[in-house]
Amino acid sequence: MTPTDVARIREVGAAALAWLSAHRDEFALGEGALAADGQVDATWKPLGELAQTCASVCAHTPAGDPLHETAADLLRYAWRQTGQGELFPRLQRLEPFATYPLEIYSVFASAGLRHTGYETAVATTARTRGWRLTEQDPTRRLGVLKAERRAGIRRAEDAGEVLRHTWLGGLPEPWTFERSAGYALTHVVFHLTDWGRAPDAVPADLAGYLGHWLPAWLDTCLDAGMWDLSCELLVVAASLPDPPDPETLRAAWPRIAGAQCESGALPQQDHPEYGDGREPDFLHCYHSTLMAAFAAAQCLTRLTAEVSAGTGGHHRYRGQGVPG
Repeated sequence: MTPTDVARIREVGAAALAWLSAHRDEFALGEGALAADGQVDATWKPLGELAQTCASVCAHTPAGDPLHETAADLLRYAWRQTGQGELFPRLQRLEPFATYPLEIYSVFASAGLRHTGYETAVATTARTRGWRLTEQDPTRRLGVLKAERRAGIRRAEDAGEVLRHTWLGGLPEPWTFERSAGYALTHVVFHLTDWGRAPDAVPADLAGYLGHWLPAWLDTCLDAGMWDLSCELLVVAASLPDPPDPETLRAAWPRIAGAQCESGALPQQDHPEYGDGREPDFLHCYHSTLMAAFAAAQCLTRLTAEVSAGTGGHHRYRGQGVPG
């Protein structure tokens, strides 16, 4: 990767974070966040995704870096939206066996933002059979197990066994890859690696499988203008034990940059209406813009690690990222 290539990645990440900062009020929870008929996907989900991305960017960039400082500011904003964690106990009382409050809270906990009262309450709930027997698909189950560990909850369930029941864990025929499988596999890797902090946590057979097939899948998604999934796949490429192929990054990032709006927003999907100053509404670009910021930070981290190792080729990644 040339300095120009690296600069382009940074520019995409910086523009994405600038858009997120300018639109932070659209992530606000609002009065419906605790309503009995509240729309979780329009309230808690965007805020949780903002927190997760910003915690990840902070973990992969040093303090003082503009990317880090913008992400840290947005993370503090997201924490304030939860009343410094006070809303989590209230949410848990309203929905005792819902896992999404813990999943979102665990993001803040991973960044050192904790509410001990909530952790005590949810640990009590997690000891019930009702909590342990909640039916979830394997990818979601991995995420819940990760959230529990972040909040100090330990149980005997084997995450390795759960992994082998996911699409990725079964090493499926590569031609069966499609959109839903793509999102499932990216989140499996996110959960395994603690959102890119621990690349060596990916089992060797999965790492080899992804190293072989992911470039082709990424190219397919880029050709289809699936910018959201393309960015998630770039995160995965930079979260494996071996650093990503420079040629894969060199081919992908100009296409992501070309799809990004002047404002910094990245459409979820290519669409003929976008362009000439027009951009998608918040719900159709916030997640892809978050993923562009995350992918940029993760790729920059791995490229920096490679340069620090003093090699131009592949090597085993020995770092664990900057602690969150």
